[in-house]
Amino acid sequence: MHFVNAKTILSAKPCGMNIYRGCSHGCIYCDSRSKCYQFTHAFEDIEVKQNAAELLADALRKKRRRCMIGTGSMCDPYIPAEKELCLMRCCLEVIDRYDFGAALLTKSDLVLRDLDILERINRKTKAVVQMTLTTADDNLCRLIEPGVCPTSRRFEVLCECKKLRIPTVVWFSPLLPFINDTKENVDGILDYCIRAGVKAILCFGIGLTLREGNREYFYAALDRLALQHSQFANLKERYIRTFGNSYMVSSQNENQLMAHISQVCKKHNIMLGGESIFKWIEDFPEDSLQPSLF
Repeated sequence: MHFVNAKTILSAKPCGMNIYRGCSHGCIYCDSRSKCYQFTHAFEDIEVKQNAAELLADALRKKRRRCMIGTGSMCDPYIPAEKELCLMRCCLEVIDRYDFGAALLTKSDLVLRDLDILERINRKTKAVVQMTLTTADDNLCRLIEPGVCPTSRRFEVLCECKKLRIPTVVWFSPLLPFINDTKENVDGILDYCIRAGVKAILCFGIGLTLREGNREYFYAALDRLALQHSQFANLKERYIRTFGNSYMVSSQNENQLMAHISQVCKKHNIMLGGESIFKWIEDFPEDSLQPSLF
């Protein structure tokens, strides 16, 4: 990794931040590797914004209206290095100090370390923990998401949030055609969501996106996996034959699986969608605190 002093930390609307730029989780499908994001360094050579907390404090002092502060949609804030660096924890402390809300997305159980701050934020305003779940089978999870805790452990994180009444959202994405786009896998993930009492499921269809940069990484990963695991044999060729250079790579089981997910979510009172869920996450509870000028 390498350290930088960033000039800014927050995007405009919605207010989001990336403390780290790059990731070491090694998920084979990672869209953040796409060339359109214009990384000027190797993806695994993580750029650390060492002044993130100071920049955030300065930005929040100047805001006239409180809002939700999001992180994790581009690069996970709980990469292994965060255990020692504690930059995410420092940023949460800033969010707590200035009475803003926090919405984070991760695949890591390291977020458990910071549940004390997230609970405190949620008591005053709003905190949302979002967790990506793609594969109910831990053995398969370790192959396609090799650098992060298995799904069963992420389920335990969601359960801990439930105990503390911190609302949770599951990103049901991506499901990879010919790999985990099965009803058995979907039911396994839905069972985790039901037992963990998640507020909502974000689902963009059954499939993934592939574009220049992440497509090449994905195909190289399929080739590597094929050398050791028969279930991946000839999968790259099958993808190329079926999808060509398509950006949207949709499962042939998409319609049936989406109908099934919708039915289960309705039965268990779980919000399901895309934009509607984002709107709920981004909505700041204006009546949670008295208005102030700062």
